[in-house]
Amino acid sequence: MTTPSVAVVIATYNRPDYVRTCLEHLDRQTVRPDRIVVVDASPDERTWEVVAERPEVEYRRNERGIGTTATSRAIGVEGVRQDVVAFIDDDAFAEPEWLEELLKPYADPAVAAVGGRARNEQPGEEDEGIGEIGLLLPDGRLTGWFAADPGRDVDVDHMLGANMSVRMSVVRELGGIRDLYPGTCLREETDIALRMRRAGWRIVYAPRSVVLHVAGTYARGRRFDARYRYYGARNHVVLLASTLGTSDPHFRRYLRTAAAEAGHQVVSGLRAIRDPKRSGAKAKLRGVVGGGWRAAVDVVGTAAGLAASAAPGVRAKPADGAAI
Repeated sequence: MTTPSVAVVIATYNRPDYVRTCLEHLDRQTVRPDRIVVVDASPDERTWEVVAERPEVEYRRNERGIGTTATSRAIGVEGVRQDVVAFIDDDAFAEPEWLEELLKPYADPAVAAVGGRARNEQPGEEDEGIGEIGLLLPDGRLTGWFAADPGRDVDVDHMLGANMSVRMSVVRELGGIRDLYPGTCLREETDIALRMRRAGWRIVYAPRSVVLHVAGTYARGRRFDARYRYYGARNHVVLLASTLGTSDPHFRRYLRTAAAEAGHQVVSGLRAIRDPKRSGAKAKLRGVVGGGWRAAVDVVGTAAGLAASAAPGVRAKPADGAAI
């Protein structure tokens, strides 16, 4: 097999030290990338100073700034003529065989994208979720489990943005990388994957292509706060509407699932009243209010996603080819 040519793109925001370490790990690859591009959305020049130390690395700016990761990816692939683009997060540090293993599945011309494993150094993570990695479920939800190691390559529906690659001819055929996912940018990496799957292409999870995902601090807020929850709901609705279409069964089922989840959060909050572990009226009140608050955030986020999906050009046309 002839190894495809490959460019590595790193999208970053305010993490110059992580970028430096990420680049150091790219130096150790058994297969060296033909090109490395760092796309910086930061408001200062600290990342530029890191990249300026390396003449072999190309520096590009994303002037849109925070909350535009997909735009950074699109800027990174612009003008790139390599066969494959591998995306790695600034806080993902590649093991030496990362790129070599990521490229192997492209020997099959039906493969449009390959994602790898992201270790989080959590006990038992390699065994958790095996058999459910990277799936689009019938009810429109997505599974993750991208730290799992099934011991072999498996076909999936989507990938983790911290460690994924795409065949550029397919990306261009499908209209490029789009940015419809503001805020926390949740679901931005899933957009191109579901568009590929809808068009009938294969996506492969290659567990021997490994990064250590150290999870750098968020640019704004923290993981699983109300902001994260809101954009998770909002962006997921936009994802399904823009990649599969509002007439797709996944979309309709997801709205029912989202409504049921909001109801579950309300009930969960009310159960705090009788929870023996919550002693005192204040603790019980916090439980009730917390459940109601989570439900409200989910509903508002879902409604915002529906509104955004109504914008011209967002909704996908009805499928006329392969279905997921």
